[in-house]
Amino acid sequence: MIDVQMPQLGESVAEGTVTQWHVKVGEYVRREQPLLEVATDKADSEVPSPGDGVVTEILAGEGDVVATGGLLCKIDENATAASAPETSGSTEQPQARSAPAEAEGEGSRAMASPSNRKLARERGVDLSSVDGTGERGRITRDDIERAAKNTVSAQGQVPVSSSSSAGSPASAPPVPRAAGPVATSRRASPKVNSGASAEIASLMDAVPIPGVGYRSYKVPPFSPKDGDEVIPFSRRRRITADHMVYSTTVSPHVVTVAEIDIHATSELRNQHKRAFKEEGVSLTFLTFVVAATVKALREFPKLNSRVLDDAFVQFKDINVGIAVDTPSGLLVANIKQTDQLSLRGIAMQITDLATRARAGKITADDLSGTTFTVSNPGRKGNLFGGAIISQPNVAILRVGEIKKRPVVIEADGGDAIAIHPVMFSALSYDHRVVDGVEANEFLWRISDILTRAEFEV
Repeated sequence: MIDVQMPQLGESVAEGTVTQWHVKVGEYVRREQPLLEVATDKADSEVPSPGDGVVTEILAGEGDVVATGGLLCKIDENATAASAPETSGSTEQPQARSAPAEAEGEGSRAMASPSNRKLARERGVDLSSVDGTGERGRITRDDIERAAKNTVSAQGQVPVSSSSSAGSPASAPPVPRAAGPVATSRRASPKVNSGASAEIASLMDAVPIPGVGYRSYKVPPFSPKDGDEVIPFSRRRRITADHMVYSTTVSPHVVTVAEIDIHATSELRNQHKRAFKEEGVSLTFLTFVVAATVKALREFPKLNSRVLDDAFVQFKDINVGIAVDTPSGLLVANIKQTDQLSLRGIAMQITDLATRARAGKITADDLSGTTFTVSNPGRKGNLFGGAIISQPNVAILRVGEIKKRPVVIEADGGDAIAIHPVMFSALSYDHRVVDGVEANEFLWRISDILTRAEFEV
């Protein structure tokens, strides 16, 4: 008998939520066949079957939160589909376990996971009034968000938890903390990243609340007009939003910009891109940017750090994260030990991460452990921009559009004007750890490597 357990979904992930089963009790499965999907705060992943056999028991229902190593189902290697006992377990997946005593009435009997019940309380949504669109009528996160938005449209105010004494933005007390669960549960806790001091924790208790306001400032109520479309946040959009607000609240951001002449790098790329393509590898400018960043990080290790309570740690490993735009939102997947790879190895890893991210095949481990991030927003009209630091890193590099520009070069002992491809790059850094001199020297070094094409191909 095979016990299928919740896998380790990332180095910092301790549990996962079962979101969808692909098999039923009595079904014969093959090794590596996807059994179910699980979600964490980092990514959605499939759990494959560890062997051939018949599913004899499903121990976790959709919506259940299961700790790493917890049992998900059992597979009998010696059974066949025809001989699977019908009484060994229900062919229906187990119901998600209810949250303890959420409220009296119909809402407590609604089919919703504990995490979605918590969300409903935060949004002030009565689950008994929500029509579930999930399997067998289960209430999903999107159902709750939609119900909350409908309340906004119908009442022209922000819904708050029933436990809150505030009924609208106008009546909310000046200190956001007193506005009820909405004030605190919508923000990431400083303790999550173990990098906020008591002073930062105090600040986080009074952060602005979306749709409500901050201290004496109040957001005007939403008045719907014909043609307006209310679009609920997806799960990934909500995580991203919380991350971005946390980052800008905790890290004092400073941005420095460099103009980089990449003529020599462009020439080097043109010499080798066909050979790389024949091997199925795309030799992009991003590959060179990442390789230059890794060299600079070796020389300026403070940029490869994270903040602790009263200290910071410089990482031995360099895991460069690549921001990838996917149909469901932005992801930052990282290349493990990037500094150990050749230019070809970096190119292969970038292609692999981007392909899997856009196909929804990225894993939580791909998203965990990033020590520095490179963001490439695209080629359409992007001169430069200051990106928000991906926590708990202390810096992020954002590259801009490559465009031909007139530049001054030395020729025949004098100055001349030439047309070269030029790229602006912006480094956002956390001023708690990184000073301006270090940041400028680090960015200058990246520019120097790209300008001189200091690469081994």
